[in-house]
Amino acid sequence: MKKLIFMGILGLFILGSCNSKSNSGHEGHDHGTEAHDHEHEGHDHEAEGEGHEGHDHSNEAASGHSDEIILPKAKADAAGVKVSIIEPGSFEQVIKTSGQVLAAQGDESVAVATVPGVVSFRGKVTEGMSVGKGTALVSISSNNIIDGDPVQRARIAYDISKKEYERMKTLVKNKIVSDKEFAQAEQNYENARLSYEAIAKNHSASGQAVTSPISGYVKNILVKEGDYVTIGQPLVSVTQNRRLFLRAEVSEKYYPYLRNIGSANFRTPYDNKVYELKELTGRLLSFGKAAGENSFYIPVTFEFDNKGDIIPGSFVEVYLLSTPMNNVISLPRTALTEEQGLFFVYLQLDEEGYKKQEVTLGADNGKNVQILSGVKAGDRVVTEGAYQVKLASASNAIPAHSHEH
Repeated sequence: MKKLIFMGILGLFILGSCNSKSNSGHEGHDHGTEAHDHEHEGHDHEAEGEGHEGHDHSNEAASGHSDEIILPKAKADAAGVKVSIIEPGSFEQVIKTSGQVLAAQGDESVAVATVPGVVSFRGKVTEGMSVGKGTALVSISSNNIIDGDPVQRARIAYDISKKEYERMKTLVKNKIVSDKEFAQAEQNYENARLSYEAIAKNHSASGQAVTSPISGYVKNILVKEGDYVTIGQPLVSVTQNRRLFLRAEVSEKYYPYLRNIGSANFRTPYDNKVYELKELTGRLLSFGKAAGENSFYIPVTFEFDNKGDIIPGSFVEVYLLSTPMNNVISLPRTALTEEQGLFFVYLQLDEEGYKKQEVTLGADNGKNVQILSGVKAGDRVVTEGAYQVKLASASNAIPAHSHEH
């Protein structure tokens, strides 16, 4: 019995000893795993720190050039990009309005009908064609008209008056007719002669020819083939286009400033070109002292040489130049780009780097614009090819951070 009890106690002791070894083994394994996990955590934190440091440096590099536009010099030259250094200068106050180009007085003439009859053109007469003085433009035929051919009637009247005059000249010598009767016969003869010679000079079988009164260009054809015309009716207008008028219509609110106007620029709608009167030997002729009966505008008239292809009769945008302003920063209109009502220019930072800069505009004379804010004297501004720089800013072909200074 004692022996059985002893064996039972011994078995319990052995069993307890095995459980203790097992637990200590598991605890050792867990600690090892925990240490291993801590090592991985340390490695991960280190890697994460390295990753964040690398990312921050990259962002710093990018942010340093985030607003810079890269356009290689070769591409800029090929695109016609030109840069100018801003220098303050003089700039006139501007009144912007509309107006019309007109033919100057004495620079335009009209060929009129010398006899009544039916119109037929001499060859192809078209608006804009060049003609010389005396060039036949129109023939007027009086055949089959109730009054008859005026040239024939003028010739008959001339023949009769000539015979009467010669008869009177013989009778007055013999005192058969009075000097008064002879003077009347002589007057009738001279009038008939002048009328016949004038009308017969350009007469032919096709009718009475009407010629161009001056050398120039056909401006307007005022009749059609087959029209019936009367004596003195306008047929064709001819202009020399050498000297033109610019007539601007100015609102009454600008009347106090009109006395200070010295010159003007104007933009034509057909070629969108801006002309400066000072380059066209232009001068101010007059400005109105009152508005018209049916208008709230005051006319301002200039005269200038037509050195370009300016069309008389065309309506234009007019920039009236008034009092000069000094120390003004201005840029050509080609330097500006517009986005949603805002205006921008491009500054050159170095040989290949550019920066987009918003500007505030002032007076505009059609060619140049006053800059109120956004740039300063000494800045290098793109004055030609700004659109090409704008395209380069929208391109991602060259990353910004790859540029080295």
